[in-house]
Amino acid sequence: MSEQVLYVIYRGTPADRFDRAYYVEHHLPLVRNAFAAYGLVSLAAFYPAQDAPGTVAICECRFIDAASIEVAFSSPEVPVIMADVPRFTDLEPLRMRALPL
Repeated sequence: MSEQVLYVIYRGTPADRFDRAYYVEHHLPLVRNAFAAYGLVSLAAFYPAQDAPGTVAICECRFIDAASIEVAFSSPEVPVIMADVPRFTDLEPLRMRALPL
């Protein structure tokens, strides 16, 4: 088994609400605490430099393996994490797995 990466992407415009401070200081620790028991290894947030419609934020979630992603996102903690999303944005999170080429 090998480490697997899942990206959570928020797409919108520069005018859309996305509270970076809340995201980093509250939401990401919530995710880390909830998913660590299911194999989450690390989290990192990235913000595009361009001021145009498109990707507003990306969270890179590294898990120990593919199965741990499935277990984490099927866990009882998911509703709590999703209920926190409106506190920092109105954008819908989009989940994508990274696959090596």
